[in-house]
Amino acid sequence: DHEPESALEAVRHVDLVGVVQVIYNIFDQSPGERLYPACRERNIGVIARVPFDEGGLTGAIAPGVAFPPGDWRRRYFRGDRPAQVAARVEKLKPVLLREASTLTEGALRFCLSHPAVSAVIPGMRKMEHARENCAVSDGRLLSPELLAELKEHAWPRNFYE
Repeated sequence: DHEPESALEAVRHVDLVGVVQVIYNIFDQSPGERLYPACRERNIGVIARVPFDEGGLTGAIAPGVAFPPGDWRRRYFRGDRPAQVAARVEKLKPVLLREASTLTEGALRFCLSHPAVSAVIPGMRKMEHARENCAVSDGRLLSPELLAELKEHAWPRNFYE
């Protein structure tokens, strides 16, 4: 369970919490299980962060990917992790692309489709990314059927440790 227990406890017991910011994406769906319902119950806003799983859900992570010295992703995507991510994304791609034109669009729509999510903060390295990400704020959500199917693509793991 990757859901931050401290966030869940704060939402349930601290009256000063107005917004929480947590990792939430197709691979890490755990906040949707208990934290998000608690936020909705208490009318607390949610900022979903890392919607692209540090780049994994963009399709840019493949076996042999290399990051420059000093880039923290060298550690995050070390060993066979790029191959693991690429294999998961290949299985996900045909499912997600039924309702999205790109992986990044689908990853953002996934986050925005949860009724507890107030905002999503994706990483952007180019102006083109900013434009593409902003275009997803058109209010179109993924269908309940696709969201149910995406639950099968959750991948509980912690590459941060």
